[in-house]
Amino acid sequence: MNDQRIAILTDTGTNVPTDFAAAHDVRQVALAINYSDGTFRSGVDITTDEVIDRFAQEIPTTSLPSPDDIQKALDAAQADGYERAVFVTISSGLSATNSTVELVASHMENFPVEVVDTKSIGVAAGMVVMAAVRMVEEGVPFEHLKGKLEEVSADTRVYFTVKDLMYLRHGGRINEATYRLGSMLNLKPVFFCDAEGKYATVKKCRGWDKALAAELAFVQEEAKKYAKVVCAVCCTKAEDRLEEIAAKMRATIPNVVDVIESGISPDLIVHTGPNLVGMAVQPALN
Repeated sequence: MNDQRIAILTDTGTNVPTDFAAAHDVRQVALAINYSDGTFRSGVDITTDEVIDRFAQEIPTTSLPSPDDIQKALDAAQADGYERAVFVTISSGLSATNSTVELVASHMENFPVEVVDTKSIGVAAGMVVMAAVRMVEEGVPFEHLKGKLEEVSADTRVYFTVKDLMYLRHGGRINEATYRLGSMLNLKPVFFCDAEGKYATVKKCRGWDKALAAELAFVQEEAKKYAKVVCAVCCTKAEDRLEEIAAKMRATIPNVVDVIESGISPDLIVHTGPNLVGMAVQPALN
């Protein structure tokens, strides 16, 4: 129970599992998906599958939530009886969402808001949101939440790979030379978010299956640092490996206490393409 009356808000780039968000009243502000024929709110006006279906005609762009949408979300939380809020965002190294939320939050009257930069994205950032919920429900004082969540963010690791580098090139995440070399040699880079919250390559693999195996190996190695861990896997229907990879995590990581299975938000898939598999690991809170 959230007896402290602290609202938890986030943006759609964190990929909080839908059931968890609904059960714990996690309020999400949508990033925008921009096409030549209009703009759609991620996960509200357009789904991941619809973005994938439209790739053949157009690769859209994304933009951060509007200040007005952020303001409305905070105002609604206050109107619903919450007295304070924690707003957890995707990496400031990948989006200006965090700085925009900071700006809007600084003008809230009689409604303190702590803004947390996960320095990550997708399901790993979602794991930080889930940690925020658990901390609030367990009674961690409001003034301690930001520091504790920044520690959790620093210890949460995400790894992901894609089949086609075209989308990362289109979004400016990799350069033309990396795209051409990778495509020519069938290289599948395994990416992670570095200390600044930006994409970096941790390994280059020859072929898709080797890249997925490398991702899992990185998660397995990271898990050894902690007594207990929570792991996560995310993918789309175009590359549905949820059950397979979750089973491997449970079988090969002896200290895993939970494996989160998640889809991928429309705004994230814009930059990675339809064939994305991500894995994450985080030290368990208890």
